[in-house]
Amino acid sequence: MMWLLRRKAVFAAGIFHDFYKRRPMIALQRLLLVPLLAALSCGGALLAEAAHASPLIVVPPGNRSETQPPIPDASATRTRAFKTTYAEKYEKIVALLKREKKLVAHIKQVAAGYDIDPIHIVGALVGEHTYNVTAVGSVQTYYVKALSYSGLDFAFRYKGVPVQTFVQRPEFAACAEAKDSASLWNCRDKVWVDHFRGKTVDGVTYDAMTFQQAFFQPFFAGQTFGLGQISPLTALEVTDLVNKVSGYDRLTPDHPQAIYRDVMDPDRSIVYIAAIVRDAIDAYKEQGFDISGNPGITATLYNVGQPRQRAADLHAALAGGKGRKLPVENYYGWLVNDKLDELRSLLDSGS
Repeated sequence: MMWLLRRKAVFAAGIFHDFYKRRPMIALQRLLLVPLLAALSCGGALLAEAAHASPLIVVPPGNRSETQPPIPDASATRTRAFKTTYAEKYEKIVALLKREKKLVAHIKQVAAGYDIDPIHIVGALVGEHTYNVTAVGSVQTYYVKALSYSGLDFAFRYKGVPVQTFVQRPEFAACAEAKDSASLWNCRDKVWVDHFRGKTVDGVTYDAMTFQQAFFQPFFAGQTFGLGQISPLTALEVTDLVNKVSGYDRLTPDHPQAIYRDVMDPDRSIVYIAAIVRDAIDAYKEQGFDISGNPGITATLYNVGQPRQRAADLHAALAGGKGRKLPVENYYGWLVNDKLDELRSLLDSGS
């Protein structure tokens, strides 16, 4: 009987010892199993999300239309007023880029910093100086003009109200959630259109003009300045991007002279052109379109602005099965695509 009891005791002790010997391993297995199951679950969700995600639509190079879209009357009137032609203006800006080798080299350098093809910057310059202003004899002239604005005392106002004060109105409250300067000023632009443009609010009648026209042309009707013909509002939109990539101080309406310095100084102007193009490419990418390989489209957006709203509208039209499926160049972008081979050759002239 005693031997039987001892055998049972030994057996029980063995089970007890084996259980505690294996318990750390069991605990470890359980510890590893939990994150593994979570990872599998998360991975399944990601795969499901990827399966339902729309692929990025690559906008092919070239023009969508065989003939150039209509040129606005304002451009034609301006060209006639200076007794010139679009062809002559085009040749002038091309000639300037051929002469200014340092400028072309700067264009390449800046484009690399913003991870864009330098042809996008060339396209913006050519479009502006063909249809809006006529290129001057040399880049040095733009430096002189920049200095002429640096000492002026002016502010961005509409009907005596500074823009800094105006955007504190409750209608702009949602814009405070904007993540960057581009989103912030685009939001404010949209609020102006939705709540003020052409309306009477609190007894004040607001003209049927753009936010840019109302607040950001303190001198005369012309809204753009410098080599890149950049408006103060557009410079404010990309100031966060320029600060991040190029290290320039952020612009604010509180210091309008700094804004004019940046858009009128040729070297800085090229930086802002690159940022505007980069911002447009990113805005369209967020909506599922890759426009980085079509300089005519980026030139069009440089001309008309509001890339986020236009990209969102295109995405909505595509999702709803209505309208066009790709962005389309306007007269300005059409010229860039049409002259692309010649414009690319200009990039070979930079040192």
